[in-house]
Amino acid sequence: MTTDSAAVEKTVTDFLAELGKLPEDFSGTTPLYADGAGLDSLETAELSAILEDTYGSDPYSAGELPQTLDELLGFYAAA
Repeated sequence: MTTDSAAVEKTVTDFLAELGKLPEDFSGTTPLYADGAGLDSLETAELSAILEDTYGSDPYSAGELPQTLDELLGFYAAA
């Protein structure tokens, strides 16, 4: 199953916006944690669950910890 990168990007940006953590200059290279969007471990687990529910898999459950949106999209491109 091919996952549309635009759909994944929208899922992630909608999630960040809902949390009030979508940086104004958010891009594929913006860190998802710390100095970027600032996701904490609970929010990362929530994002993992949303991605799993929506797309049938997610990098976190596969043992990966993508640091940026581009790395997250790379997981789905390789799947």
